[in-house]
Amino acid sequence: MSLILSRPHLDQANTAFARDKSIRVSPSKLSLVTDMIKGMSVDQAMLQLRFSKKGVAKEVLKVLNSAVANAENNHSLDVDSLYVSEILVGKALMMKRFMARAKGRPSKVKKLFSNLVIFVSSRGNF
Repeated sequence: MSLILSRPHLDQANTAFARDKSIRVSPSKLSLVTDMIKGMSVDQAMLQLRFSKKGVAKEVLKVLNSAVANAENNHSLDVDSLYVSEILVGKALMMKRFMARAKGRPSKVKKLFSNLVIFVSSRGNF
C-alpha cells in the first residue's frame, strides 16, 4: 500500500494496483502501448491490448488482469466500473553485451528492461 500512499491524488479506498518488474522491452516501446489505454475503462483496455500488434501488449494485459483481480478480491470493487486511472513506466536494469563490428572491434549493445505499474480505480455512481 505504500505505492498508493505516495500518490495522494488517488483515492485509496477505490484504487488497486499491480506491478511487473523487469519486462524485457525498452521503456519507450512500453510507453507506446500504455499510452493507448490510459484513462480507458478496463473492458475497452483489454480489447485494445488483446488485438494490438505490439509484442509487449501481452505483458501489459497480464498486469492489467492482475490489477483487476486485486481490485475485486482485496478492495471489493465492482469490476464493471473500473477504469485505468494511472500507469507508471520506468527503467529497470540494463544488460550490456558486445557485438563484433568491422576490423574485429567490439561495439556495445544495451538491452533495456522496464518496470510497469498499473492503477485501476472505480468510477463512482454519480
